[in-house]
Amino acid sequence: MKLRTLIIDDEPIALEKLRSYVEKVPFLELAAACHSGIDAMAVLAAEKIDLIFTDIDMPDLNGMELAGSLADAPMIVFTTAYAQYAVDSYRLSAVDYLLKPYSFADFQRAANKALAQAQRDGADTQREAGSVFVKVDYRYVRVKLDDIRYIKGFGEYLQIFTTSQPEPMMTLSSFASMAQKLSDSFLQVHRSYIVNMDHVEQIVRNRLVMTDGEHIPVGDSYKSALSDYLRSRSVGSR
Repeated sequence: MKLRTLIIDDEPIALEKLRSYVEKVPFLELAAACHSGIDAMAVLAAEKIDLIFTDIDMPDLNGMELAGSLADAPMIVFTTAYAQYAVDSYRLSAVDYLLKPYSFADFQRAANKALAQAQRDGADTQREAGSVFVKVDYRYVRVKLDDIRYIKGFGEYLQIFTTSQPEPMMTLSSFASMAQKLSDSFLQVHRSYIVNMDHVEQIVRNRLVMTDGEHIPVGDSYKSALSDYLRSRSVGSR
C-alpha cells in the first residue's frame, strides 16, 4: 500500500526536511510540497491525497484551519514548534503530532501510525458492498463500482461514465472525496480523469485505450503512479 502524501510548511528548510523524510519511507509517495495552506487547498481539490504532514503556525491559513475546513479530510500529522497545540490537534482526530525539532525516528513512527490506520480503513471498505450512492439532482443513485468506466472532472462537478448508461451522471463533488470511496481498481491518470483499470483494453503511448475504444490521456505528473501500477500487475520484459 502506498500513501499519497502532501507536505506543507512555510519554512523552506523545514519543507525540505519533510521531503527528505518522505522519500526515505517506502510506503509514502510524495504527491506535492506546498509552502502555504492556500496552495495545499488547490492540490487537495485536484487529486487524491491519503496523508498530510502540515505545520500549524503559518500565515493566511494555518494548519489547524486547513484541517478544520476539509469536509472529508485525509489523515493528518501536525508538525509545530509549539507544544500548546497538541490538545487541539487531537480534537481534529490527527494521526499524530510532531514537536519540532523532530527526528526521522519520530517521523517514521507517525508514518507507521498512518499506514496502520489506512490498512484498517481499507479492510473495512472491502467488507462493504462494492457500490456508491451518487447524488444526481435531488436523488441518490446506487452505482456499482464495477460498472464505472471512468470519472471526469468538469469544473466543480464530476461526470461518471458507466457501462449501463449511455450518458454520464453528473454530481457536485471533488476528486479527493470521490476517490476515497473507490476500490483499488481505480487510478487517477490525469488531473481530470480517474479510470477503472478493469475497463482498460491496452495502454499505448501514454494513452489508455478503453474497452469501447475510447482514449484517455495520461498526465505527466501521473506517469509514475501508472508505472508503479503496471509493475505490480504486468508480465513480460520492457
